[in-house]
Amino acid sequence: MTPFNQQRALQFSDQFVECYLVENVKDFTVEAGVVVNLDHRPMSIGGPVSSVVPAWKSTMLFNAVVAEAARMAVFRVRSEVDLGGIVLGEWDWFGNRFAKFPRTTPLYISRYDEIGAVRLDPFAFANQREAVVDAREYTIRLNLWWAPTNTDCYLHNEHPFVEIHTQIHGAGRIQLFRERDASTLYRQISMAPGYTHDPFTLVDSEGSPTYPWHRYWSDSDAIWLAIEFHPKG
Repeated sequence: MTPFNQQRALQFSDQFVECYLVENVKDFTVEAGVVVNLDHRPMSIGGPVSSVVPAWKSTMLFNAVVAEAARMAVFRVRSEVDLGGIVLGEWDWFGNRFAKFPRTTPLYISRYDEIGAVRLDPFAFANQREAVVDAREYTIRLNLWWAPTNTDCYLHNEHPFVEIHTQIHGAGRIQLFRERDASTLYRQISMAPGYTHDPFTLVDSEGSPTYPWHRYWSDSDAIWLAIEFHPKG
């Protein structure tokens, strides 16, 4: 039988943000942090009245007990003092990984961590149908992003994988555009700590995602999580 509460630090956990993964969760106490349900099954939260965090959603917990979950990740900013020091540690300026990135944009990315695999129907996951009829194997990869207030985190539509995001610290917006032009904004998703947005991709007949032009915009100094689903094989 698999032991309960198998816990490990995520690869990008550091002196600024505590990040850890817990699997086969049973009556696990979270002192404080954003908790992300990384499985299809609901996550049960104990308390005077028990509650549920749905699949692939998140919440903020304070001295709370996660009664049951298949797999979850917890994120806690250790201190807001000198939080911008993130850029002086092991995080990369994003231009070091993406040659076309504007040199003056202060967007930083943590290391990656592959946390395991999942079977999901990309069409059902993207809310294009209700029934799960074509489950496929995906690797789940996590990383964090950091940007100071009012950073334009770059208009793009290039994603060979499906992804969603969770706000960890601060506030921001995910903005969708008709064209690669900031004046063509047509949709905006507000991001506050503990919130995970729904997928906004269109999955084609082959199961590949097509994204509109979009960007993240930081309304304050912000840290957010990317949850990426990479098709295996």
